[in-house]
Amino acid sequence: MDAFLQAAIDEARKGLAAGGIPIGSVLVLDGQIIGRGHNQRVQHGSVIHHAEMNCLENAGRRPARVYQRCILYSTLSPCPMCSGAALLYKIPRIVVGENVTFQGPEAYVRAQGVTVDILQDPVCIQLMRDFIAARPELWNEDIGV
Repeated sequence: MDAFLQAAIDEARKGLAAGGIPIGSVLVLDGQIIGRGHNQRVQHGSVIHHAEMNCLENAGRRPARVYQRCILYSTLSPCPMCSGAALLYKIPRIVVGENVTFQGPEAYVRAQGVTVDILQDPVCIQLMRDFIAARPELWNEDIGV
């Protein structure tokens, strides 16, 4: 397995262990992780602390040229908000663990010139399937249903 996807999965598991939603993300620059995050909507009582947003926040303030050389990994297809952040900072590539349980605006992101790789990783799929079955009300809240 890709070490960066594994790091994102580790983040997802941290979120789940803390009572949150098991989605994780890492930001990679030149083969090094510069930001890690996981969905913390529950933990922070926040509407914006999705995994990718939390990851970008944890990466800290960086010049635009840094983001333009990064790869954003996420265990789940980024939602419109998180995809928008990647587009805003011109992150050129997003690697997605899975989009079986949820699909963000991938076609739109690709149309903006971003490479989006979907791995359909079985661990990512099972994490979300188990969570959605156990906590459908929390999942529906997270995706705005």
